[in-house]
Amino acid sequence: MFRAIGKYFRALGYLVTGRIDRARKTLSTNPHVVQATYDRVVREKKARIQQYKDAVAKMIAQQEKKAYKLKTLTDETNKLEKLKEGAAAKARILVKQLRAQGQSMEQIKQNTDYLKCMTAFNDFTSSGKEKTVYIADLETDVAEIGASIDNHKVQLQSLLREIDNIKQESSQAVADMITAKEEEEIADMISGISKDRTNEELAELRELRQETKARARVARELAGTDTQSQEAEFLEYARTSESNDEFDQLIGLAEEADTAAPEQSEFDQAVQSPKLPEG
Repeated sequence: MFRAIGKYFRALGYLVTGRIDRARKTLSTNPHVVQATYDRVVREKKARIQQYKDAVAKMIAQQEKKAYKLKTLTDETNKLEKLKEGAAAKARILVKQLRAQGQSMEQIKQNTDYLKCMTAFNDFTSSGKEKTVYIADLETDVAEIGASIDNHKVQLQSLLREIDNIKQESSQAVADMITAKEEEEIADMISGISKDRTNEELAELRELRQETKARARVARELAGTDTQSQEAEFLEYARTSESNDEFDQLIGLAEEADTAAPEQSEFDQAVQSPKLPEG
């Protein structure tokens, strides 16, 4: 029993779903609905494209930030190179001066100013190498981000063209829907299956007319109108017949008819001799 009830409700659900689906399809072919659907699709695509643009803009900002950092590091590296060259140049002058004073290389290397120049040179060299590695990484990042941005720009242009195509398609689709509906209505009219109820209404009116006449006839018979009409008709025939009999008697035809007449029933006699008994 429960399985039967379950099947019943499933069948009912299928029926409702089918009707809803048919109604949805019918509504979806309405030109206004078609236009609104295309407009919604365009809005949604524009919203996604805007999100895409925002993401690309962030990538561009990141690229610009790295490019600025790359320029800064390059300037710093160039400065370190100059500082390193300056430290070496100062050390060369100092060595020349100390040698002129007769100091040996061992003594010169112990000189405080020489040690400062050497320490500065080494620091500049070490910092320059670190920055050079960082610069190489930044150059790779900037190049990769730039290539990715270029690809995304191509994709954006393709999406924007797609939106333009959808707009054109929407106009064509609405026109096709209107044309198809007009053609369908014309075809229905030609084939006699138009939704116009003119013929059906005429048939109903004719049927009502016959029914009304039949009811009127029944009403007359029940009211005795037809009986009175028949009696009046019979009296008129009797009056006419009496006049004819009188004329026949005047010219001598009535006696000949009475003599020649065979035995007949009362009705036959009445028909043959239209003379009616006096009332």
